Amino acid sequence: MEEGLIPYVSVDCVIFGFDFEKLNVLLIERKVDIEGTVFRDMKLPGDLIRYDEDIDASASRVLFELTGMKNIYLEQFYTFGSVNRIKEKTRDIIWLHSIDHPEERVITIAYYSLVKIESREISEAKIVNNASWHAITEITELAFDHREIIDKALEALRNKLRTQPIGFELLPVKFTIGQLQKLYEVIFGTRLDKRNFRKRIASIPYIVSLNEKQKGVAHKPAQLYKFDKKKYSRSKTEDLYFSV
Repeated sequence: MEEGLIPYVSVDCVIFGFDFEKLNVLLIERKVDIEGTVFRDMKLPGDLIRYDEDIDASASRVLFELTGMKNIYLEQFYTFGSVNRIKEKTRDIIWLHSIDHPEERVITIAYYSLVKIESREISEAKIVNNASWHAITEITELAFDHREIIDKALEALRNKLRTQPIGFELLPVKFTIGQLQKLYEVIFGTRLDKRNFRKRIASIPYIVSLNEKQKGVAHKPAQLYKFDKKKYSRSKTEDLYFSV
């Protein structure tokens, strides 16, 4: 094990991204050699905490080492410490041994992060460790209890989104109402009435209509909007709430 790491405390990061159709999570491929047969599965990005860093700094480091990005929306949401965290005994234990990690229980402090997939920063970032985006609805079994961590992260995201407009962290600076509605639908796993949604948006002062429409699209260009942070700071009681 690398020196300077606390052996039984780690951070794991659930990195959410929205591609205008699906809510995605960034996962890392894990290879496990069992008696000459190589098995491949996926896991969340994470690492043990260093002795000389705060917990939040550790999570930020994991994100930077994976994507090369800084100042990403990041929120701590849960701590995992079940005695049964190593659920798939053979594969998980062999992998732990391969990275010189003790197989005893590790307490994991989990964070979720929101990334603009289409942003210049993420497109230019060198995503390492065989990381790739996966639709959350298509993710099945993962290493350890990482599926449970994702489920808890989604629950936390939904709860936060009901009272604070953090969804704009997943959208480009300029977006359409249709894209905003689709974002809420995929996060909450439901369909929203188009007319009621647009009526609700029209009443929110910090979602500002621009004198601009989409360009280079095959369909009729839609009106573009932006999230005005200054207006939001003056009208935080006007939350973007939907009964879902």
